Amino acid sequence: MKKNVLIIGAGGVAKVAAHKCAQHNDILGDICIASRSQGKCELIIESVREKGSLKNEGGRLYSRQIDALDIPATSRLIEETGSQIVINLGTSFVNMSVLQACLATGAAYIDTAIHEEPDKICEQPPWYANYEWKYLDACQEKGLTAILGIGFDPGVVNAYCTYAVKHYFDSVDSIDIMDVNAGDHGKYFATNFDPEINFREFTGQVWTWIDRQWVAKPIHSEKQIYDFPTVGEQTIYLTGHDELHSLSKNIDANHIRFWMGFSDHYINCFTILKNIGLLSEQPVMTAEGLEVVPLKVVKACLPDPASLAPGYTGKTCIGNLVKGKKDGKDREIFIYNTCDHAECYQEVGSQGISYTAGVPPVAAAILIAQGLWDVQRMVNVEELDPDPLIKLLDTIGLPTQVQEK
Repeated sequence: MKKNVLIIGAGGVAKVAAHKCAQHNDILGDICIASRSQGKCELIIESVREKGSLKNEGGRLYSRQIDALDIPATSRLIEETGSQIVINLGTSFVNMSVLQACLATGAAYIDTAIHEEPDKICEQPPWYANYEWKYLDACQEKGLTAILGIGFDPGVVNAYCTYAVKHYFDSVDSIDIMDVNAGDHGKYFATNFDPEINFREFTGQVWTWIDRQWVAKPIHSEKQIYDFPTVGEQTIYLTGHDELHSLSKNIDANHIRFWMGFSDHYINCFTILKNIGLLSEQPVMTAEGLEVVPLKVVKACLPDPASLAPGYTGKTCIGNLVKGKKDGKDREIFIYNTCDHAECYQEVGSQGISYTAGVPPVAAAILIAQGLWDVQRMVNVEELDPDPLIKLLDTIGLPTQVQEK
């Protein structure tokens, strides 16, 4: 049984994960939070103690400073802390470094998004083949458990795909993953997670899976209105997203698409920033001779997503609309979760977007610790048995519902 968890990162998602690990430290053991800023880690620890999240009050909860791009230093940290499970919640730029440190030490690896390089966006699909999947053989040979993309989307929605195939369908025609945030943070303009990562998802072309092949479309060129449970009618746009890059390989379906909700105000602000070049990841020179990356400047000017939590109202709804056949008849279901921003803040001091992303990797860590998901190889979530995950999420804050259409 694996124990002791190292959380890398100290943003909003890491804060949620720390609370949830603390709530289950009787299973997970000691918890170390490490980031470039140890001060941010200490603020998370203070929040965990204030909320009384530690189940075993005698359990160890502490912090360390780390540059996760430094593979030897990260390897030493894993060994020094005795961590057998690493939850990588830093920026996706550090995925490959943390994965290599886990390979060097034998610690199980968990992340929530595909690796990215700072100077590249919207790479050729399947994106996982450019980075993570190059380590498939190494993980197999080492017997290393590496679970990729286990946030909510990607992550839980991947499990929803397998769950639908396992329990509801004989064959699947289409899967439409839909993510809407019907909440209100009260700011003029802000993103609910790292602005740099958020904008990079939408500044290139959309790669989507249609008729069992990759199709490129302009961003925000297709939209529809869908009537969601709890949050009602919302406008959603066809976009590219992480989970499509593994689902296209692992799920037998003709079409797999990802849709995200955006308000008209968001689209207007985004379009202006993009069209004047402020969302570019490429450096430019100012008149004063300073080299700056426009996207990083925009990020510095926008609110920290973690700061949005107080006063955030409304709910999120994320789910999969799955169409196919069962016993020779057409079938259509919507399998989903709704999350309340105010309730998340009351429990862990974070908003719902961070909550939906931060709870699933802890669920994965618990399943690894219990041996249910300790598969000793690299996998995407849809390659695992979805039942233990969905059952566990039902009890720790992210219950699943199924709507027969």
